[in-house]
Amino acid sequence: MRLLLLAWLCWALSAAAAAPAMGASEWKDDLRPIADAQWTAASAAHLLQRAGFGGSPEEIAALTALGPREAVRRLVRWQSVPEDFVAFDESGLHDPSLEPFPASRPAATDAAKRDGQSIGVAAKPAGNRRLQPVTNKFFYWLRASRLETHRLSYWWAQRMLVTTRPLQEKMALFWHGHFATSEEKVRDYRKMLRQNMLLREKGNGSFRELLIGVAQDPAMLAYLDAGVNVKGAPNENFAREIMEMFTLGVGHYSEQDIREAARAFTGWNAQDLQFTIDASRHDDSIKRVLGREGPLDGVDVIDTLLAQPAAGEFIAGKIYTYFVRQDLSPVLRTELGARFRASRYDIAELLETIFLSRDFYSKASVASRVRPPVELVVSTYRMAGLSQVPGVPDFNEATESLGQKLFYPPTVAGWAQGRSWITPGLLIARSNFAYDMVYPDINFIPPDRYPSGDFKIRELSDKLALGMDVSSATRLDGVDLSSTSMQMADRDEEFNTRLASYRGWQMALERVKPIARTTARLDLSRMVLGDGCRTATDAVDALLRRFVVAPVAPATRTRLAEFLERELGTADLAAAHSYLDEPLRQTLHLILSLPEYQIG
Repeated sequence: MRLLLLAWLCWALSAAAAAPAMGASEWKDDLRPIADAQWTAASAAHLLQRAGFGGSPEEIAALTALGPREAVRRLVRWQSVPEDFVAFDESGLHDPSLEPFPASRPAATDAAKRDGQSIGVAAKPAGNRRLQPVTNKFFYWLRASRLETHRLSYWWAQRMLVTTRPLQEKMALFWHGHFATSEEKVRDYRKMLRQNMLLREKGNGSFRELLIGVAQDPAMLAYLDAGVNVKGAPNENFAREIMEMFTLGVGHYSEQDIREAARAFTGWNAQDLQFTIDASRHDDSIKRVLGREGPLDGVDVIDTLLAQPAAGEFIAGKIYTYFVRQDLSPVLRTELGARFRASRYDIAELLETIFLSRDFYSKASVASRVRPPVELVVSTYRMAGLSQVPGVPDFNEATESLGQKLFYPPTVAGWAQGRSWITPGLLIARSNFAYDMVYPDINFIPPDRYPSGDFKIRELSDKLALGMDVSSATRLDGVDLSSTSMQMADRDEEFNTRLASYRGWQMALERVKPIARTTARLDLSRMVLGDGCRTATDAVDALLRRFVVAPVAPATRTRLAEFLERELGTADLAAAHSYLDEPLRQTLHLILSLPEYQIG
């Protein structure tokens, strides 16, 4: 069925171009607010897609009734909307002895050799593999933090799905890509959680406060090597990224500005989860950054950056291209940047300007944005009426296959946007996600209970279970163990890295709470019949209204209705009531695979 879908997609791609679009052409680049008389259900649906994760017909109707100003205000000023906050249910993995966590396995074992202990574990005084317990714990924390981060992404996805403040989660997702940090390097789910809460808390407030918070955040400090940015030997990583990625963009600073700014941030670090400034490591001498001179510290540099006109344009432009469309004109970029700076970098005020503008509802903006993977998956679940993120398919594996995995951005630049999400391979992957939601895989194996990506770990487990000694079980492929020296290896090594990786997995699986593995509980028959549908065409229209915001070409609608009628054997839903669900699932899979569904 998946292969047959290729032909359908090719046809639908050509048909999509014929679809009409809402919005007025002359509204492009017009920041004047949309009038009440111009506000429609289609406008509300468009707003919910861009400022959230889509909405049910009931949610769209409620937003339509509010009118544009109140609708935008409720989304942007989300603090006025009550919400039941459910804290992340931690597995209780961390203990203080892990801090400071070694930068590498050699660092952990070298410390044990030097000090007799490392990360809270003593080296054995004698015997074989004296440092094995230390190595085991090192790999345990790497495995456990990674698995807990996967649970954390489920918690966040669940918040996106059920929140009454959708823009709060959408902004946290935007800032996660802007201030990109990855568990791959941070290696501490607690720091990733702390940063996530910061982005959520300050996501619509003062950009200055948000930027200072991120600069002093333990995850960012770890990700951009604050620990080695010290007086006399400054590290330029953070200084470079705060200019290039976070505030100004390329071309608005010099290499000398970076070097001077790096000195201003010396001594900034974190002890476990607390931001600290080590005065002995901070360079308090005179610096000169972008024309400002003095004994500048990190906050001084941040204020200097925000005083540049380029900062307002860069941040406002990035927010605009994320929420509206990629082709931002220079004139509009300048105007948005000027307004943002004039508001003293008030994020909520900028968002209200954008979401109320005629430009946002213009023909150029509507149905012009390719939905990023996390947004696509969450919005699919939300519009399907689900109240729980399914465990099958696995959320992390599904979004990663589409190109985006929470807490694992590919680089400090975050994720690319727009058309980069759509390639022939990724389009098929999107269809496969839809298929796996509609038809859960009965061969599914939970990745948080099974190290599916590490076949050597599974092979080692089998060998040890058969009674093989550690050295033989963990030997490298092709190594001859017949010599006397190799046979003695099981009795004279300090530690065995493969054994430690295996034990690390075992310990992590024991201690990390499992992810709930429910499937998507769809009741499509109830959905379409509840919408008053009587014919196959009615059912297709109802599904399109619910799931697709972009206009669908009449020819596509006709083909979908013909497909459903053919699968039902009749146009009458009542006559097919007893077997209605399966044809509706097939039709929904086709709808979720449409090019129109990929945009919002």
